[in-house]
Amino acid sequence: MPTARARHMITETDEIAAAIDAAAVRWPEIAGERAELLRRLIGSGLADMQAQEVRRRELKREAILEAAGSMTGLWPEGWLRELRNEWPE
Repeated sequence: MPTARARHMITETDEIAAAIDAAAVRWPEIAGERAELLRRLIGSGLADMQAQEVRRRELKREAILEAAGSMTGLWPEGWLRELRNEWPE
C-alpha cells in the first residue's frame, strides 16, 4: 500500500513472538493479525510510558511541596549580606 510514512521491518524474535502471543490473548478479536497486534502493543506501551511520566512528575511535585519551607530558619538572619560583605569588590 503506498504511503508517505516511514516503514519499519523487524524480525520476530522469541521475545517479540511471546509479546504478540500475549497480545493475542488480550485482544482475541484480532488474534490472527500479528501486525495489528504489534501495532496495539506499541500503542499500549506508549500509553503506559505516558502514564509513568505523568506519575513521575506528580511524585516530583509532591516531593518539592513536601520539602518547601523545610529549611526555614536554617541560616541566621542576614547571613547572605554578611557573606557578600566578605567578598572583595
